[in-house]
Amino acid sequence: MSWLKITGLLAAAALSLTACAGADGAATEEKVVAAGKTVNLSPEQNRVKADKVDAIAAKVPEEFRKAGKIAIGGSAGTAPPLRFYANDDKTPIGVETDIAYLVANVLGLEPDLQVSSWENLFVGLDSGQYPLGISNITVTEARKEKYDFATYRLDTLAFEALKGGSWKVSKPEDVAGKIIAVGSGTNQEKILVDWSKANEAKGLKPVDIKYYQNAADYYLALESGRIEAYLGPNPSAAYHVATSGKTEVIGTLSGGGDIIGKIAVTTKKGSGLAEPVAEAIDNLIKTGKYAEVLDRWGLKDEAVDKSEINPPGLPKS
Repeated sequence: MSWLKITGLLAAAALSLTACAGADGAATEEKVVAAGKTVNLSPEQNRVKADKVDAIAAKVPEEFRKAGKIAIGGSAGTAPPLRFYANDDKTPIGVETDIAYLVANVLGLEPDLQVSSWENLFVGLDSGQYPLGISNITVTEARKEKYDFATYRLDTLAFEALKGGSWKVSKPEDVAGKIIAVGSGTNQEKILVDWSKANEAKGLKPVDIKYYQNAADYYLALESGRIEAYLGPNPSAAYHVATSGKTEVIGTLSGGGDIIGKIAVTTKKGSGLAEPVAEAIDNLIKTGKYAEVLDRWGLKDEAVDKSEINPPGLPKS
């Protein structure tokens, strides 16, 4: 499997806190400077807003237009700057929630942000509890059998380890015999499992994979030496590297492996939402609202030029 090298780790060096940080790297005060931008970490987000576009909103299935709102599911276990809690410990904020609000704005709907575990996010999508999922979800060929996707960001992964070591990761052989944590059910888990199997086939040691669902847990394990690295979303790694001062990114790759990985708004297959959502994202790109939100969170390097419906995803094993 080849690597897609990602340059400029999302301006990680430019990320610096103006407040103290807790064990999980989240700020304990209200303001944080991200890539030169001051971000409000309180529940009052003063989010970027967009206008309703009637021609796009008219394509939304009638049941949602009648209700005037839409439930949007997201995992509670992700970390800044993706989707995390404000300093009231209950309001979800981050780039994912900002995108959710913008898409809903264009569609003329009130967003009802729902919080779940990663596993229950997909259960909610299956049952219709969450018509949309916006939670750093990667397009995969397996998921495309059940869901429709409208892409809105590139998927970049990072290996994060304690600062000051000489270990770097640039190929599967570099993780042989290492103790590495990953989130269960994620595409990064699949990549790590595939790499471990490839190493075993070559007579190398497998990866000792550990599972944690919350950012605070895997960062505590990393600092205590129970794991040697964590493989997760690069935005979160870049944020934590800058805010904790204790870790560093030792390698990056595309979440799609041999193809360019894409993060997408996710909906149950055949729901009729993928097309208007993709058009809403394209409108946000055209008007500059999309770029404004990514820049707000220091993620402009992960921008896409256009939303794609069901593009090639991470292949099946």
